[in-house]
Amino acid sequence: MLDMCESACCAPSAPPLSGATHRSRKITPAASSDQSQMLNIPAATFTMGSDNDEGYLADGEGPAHLVTLPAYRISPTAVSNAEFASFIAATGYRTAAEGIGWSFVFAGFLSADFPETRAVADARWWRQVHEADWAHPEGPHSDISARLDHPVVHVSWYDAQAYCAWSSTRLPTEAEWERAARGGLENKRYPWGDERTPGGIHRCNVWQGSFPTSNTAEDGYHGAAPVDAFEPNALGLYNAVGNVWEWCADPFDRTHHARVASDSPPNSELSPSREGQNSELRVIKGGSYLCHDSYCYRYRVAARSANTAESSTGHLGFRVAANA
Repeated sequence: MLDMCESACCAPSAPPLSGATHRSRKITPAASSDQSQMLNIPAATFTMGSDNDEGYLADGEGPAHLVTLPAYRISPTAVSNAEFASFIAATGYRTAAEGIGWSFVFAGFLSADFPETRAVADARWWRQVHEADWAHPEGPHSDISARLDHPVVHVSWYDAQAYCAWSSTRLPTEAEWERAARGGLENKRYPWGDERTPGGIHRCNVWQGSFPTSNTAEDGYHGAAPVDAFEPNALGLYNAVGNVWEWCADPFDRTHHARVASDSPPNSELSPSREGQNSELRVIKGGSYLCHDSYCYRYRVAARSANTAESSTGHLGFRVAANA
């Protein structure tokens, strides 16, 4: 079994890449980058985090605090397989999962006769699958030909940074992500309010049923949904919660509320660690199609988790941002 980090249920971590050559590779920006669809988010002061006791103390979700942000832009959807494929075709880039030769796949997506592979010690629903990567989400016998409009997954934080360098964008900060995900609402659980299924209508892609053995897929999806599935929030963001976790630029810090009164994009390199901060961990936000109230109620806008910058999983992607 694989002995992983404390957040393995949500985001199992891969061991560091030997040499980590993908970290230093220079990416030439695309000759043109179409950012016409990006959303303009006006400058504002908003309430970040939550004082609600339904969160996870160890995640540093609270206390709620005010954050002032300048105007910025953010993509309405997560980066799709089609968009990432264009990046790969233009640059020849190889992702972290391709470099180490495997990634984490949810066991429920594997056939009954799938060869036995190692599982995460405290989360056996995560399996190490050789040759699983962004183009082969469940291993070498799978592909994305019918999923080009789905979010790209099996991408590390470094992979996301490489895509941003090519597309002349950047990863959003955690505060930028949360401000946009809230859709202009204050102190609400979700981008649309406090009820998960207002009027009986599903507004996001999460697990229904008994995790991890039975997913009734009442929301219409057993795995990831298209990037523009469900109704967007009031600012125009699709799938801000559920579907796939999304990388943010920031190092993970359990006391982030004490330092984030105003916000600016951090450097794209890993920062030196401070008290309460792990320099190898990066913030992930939004939860995923595997989130369930019984074990991972992290598909709320205030919720947060982390993973190591070199890790990749079948439910972890990203969206991009840019300065106004």
